[in-house]
Amino acid sequence: MENYVTKSIPDTKPEVPFIERPWGSFKQFAFNEDCTVSLMEVKPGMQLSLQSHTGRAELWIVLDQGAKVQVGENARICDQGEEIWIKANEKHRLSCVGEKPCRVLEVAFGNWQQQDITRYEDDFSRPESGD
Repeated sequence: MENYVTKSIPDTKPEVPFIERPWGSFKQFAFNEDCTVSLMEVKPGMQLSLQSHTGRAELWIVLDQGAKVQVGENARICDQGEEIWIKANEKHRLSCVGEKPCRVLEVAFGNWQQQDITRYEDDFSRPESGD
């Protein structure tokens, strides 16, 4: 088995500062850090594979209603704006249970590589690891 741990992976969710300005406010999910940011969109009734990664941890920020998130053995429908921390090696899955596509912003800490996916369940008959 290959080692995909090539960068520092935090054990716990990094602090997310809330910064206020005269025009409003913002949250800073990564500040001058080595990370990968992805915007995932899942179609109604669809789901990602149940998967884990050795080389990265992920912070998911739910942008739309209808997102069902599984981390470990626990699955629940999340509220818009909710933040979910997924540790390295932790099984996780995103599903869309709403009538419209749902989006989740992913901030991945560590080494993001497609080959670092271990799939436990997959609706599309993809291999257990990799692409």
